[in-house]
Amino acid sequence: MRSLILLGAPGAGKGTQGALLTKRYGTRRIATGDLLRDAVRRGTPLGQKAKGFLDAGELVPDDVVLDLVREVLAQSERSGVVFDGFPRTLPQAEGLDRLLDELDQPLEAVVVIEVPEDVLVQRLSGRRQCPHCGAVHNVYFTPPRQPGVCDRCGANLAQRSDDDAATVRRRLTVYREQTEPLVAYYRRRGTPVHVLKGDGSAGDVHRDLVRILER
Repeated sequence: MRSLILLGAPGAGKGTQGALLTKRYGTRRIATGDLLRDAVRRGTPLGQKAKGFLDAGELVPDDVVLDLVREVLAQSERSGVVFDGFPRTLPQAEGLDRLLDELDQPLEAVVVIEVPEDVLVQRLSGRRQCPHCGAVHNVYFTPPRQPGVCDRCGANLAQRSDDDAATVRRRLTVYREQTEPLVAYYRRRGTPVHVLKGDGSAGDVHRDLVRILER
């Protein structure tokens, strides 16, 4: 497997499937949020540049994000890369295409993980995380034995500020406006685009994904 993009709305399961693909194929998973946090933590020149925008409450510019991606691709010795939730916008997609062409790392496919909106809202708005041990529950799908209390360590569970139902729906609107158009963009370029139903279990979705990639 060479380079693959996983697209999907927040809560579609991109991170889970990206991690499973990394484990199966030995690929490198690139999630730009992780890249930014790691670069800032290590204090690299790009990390310091990104930190200035983050500290000011601004979005990190596309050119800085693409430079981070370039750095990782140049250092990666693994066979293939899975882009998890990146690109998010048309300018990012165009920049990534130029970068992959420059590095002679062609894009093999785009996989769109589709999940009904009501399921996405439940997945995200129902998510509760333990601030102590990191365990994650979902009040709809995997509720704790005692409401609001972590099964693992007994600490009080918390909800992320961007996981309330109203905020989740706004995030989904942004996805539809900014990221869904990338599907048409890649089809116009002749890149294989596969649509995968993502409302089953992680294992079932992964089996379907592997079937698509090995077809």
